[in-house]
Amino acid sequence: MTTTRVLLADDHEMVRAGFRIILGSQPDIEVVGEAATGTEALARAVELHPDVICMDVQMPDMDGLEATRRIIADDEGTSAVLILTTFDRDDYLFEALSAGASGFLLKNSTPEQLIDAVRVVASGDALLAPAVTRRVIERFGGHADAAARVSGVATRVRPDALDTLTDREGEVLSLVAQGLSNAEIAQQLFVGEATVKSHVSKVLQKLGLRDRIQAVVYAYEHGVAVPGT
Repeated sequence: MTTTRVLLADDHEMVRAGFRIILGSQPDIEVVGEAATGTEALARAVELHPDVICMDVQMPDMDGLEATRRIIADDEGTSAVLILTTFDRDDYLFEALSAGASGFLLKNSTPEQLIDAVRVVASGDALLAPAVTRRVIERFGGHADAAARVSGVATRVRPDALDTLTDREGEVLSLVAQGLSNAEIAQQLFVGEATVKSHVSKVLQKLGLRDRIQAVVYAYEHGVAVPGT
């Protein structure tokens, strides 16, 4: 059994203790370190190379968003960052995605949701709840449509990379952009979930994307998917 190594970064000791108890109860998850500031999180990430970093946003000396940006840039992609915050704010959400976070979860989530989120981002996937997906679509899809209207161009420029996708891979990308999970896509396409996961991986590789979040943004920016469809 593969063990997921987790670093907890939060300035509240009681919050870290709670997360440690929840995650430590799982046989496949090990909390390997803690940090109380953004600077400490950065140092511990470099030292420990955890699989997942549970990162608070508001911390002393360097906030979690800046720490995330530096960790993703500096550690050669060995750690995935899961943002955990009390505040359901769009500015935090979009800055976290821009910084390279693989997930965004509120602290009022259930222990089961936290455990599932850690496993999801550790597997190389991204945590995109339907509500979050809709907000990403509204932000990036809306901006792309507005840019097209201002420029007078009815269709967006199609990147050459899209032509490398098979018809099925293009279909999977469109469904990912709608916020569907692998299981939901498998059900809609009448294929196995493992097959969908393989298609998603190939799409990300061919388009040079990091995860599903980037795939959603890419699809709406380049007209693969259209808001409201």
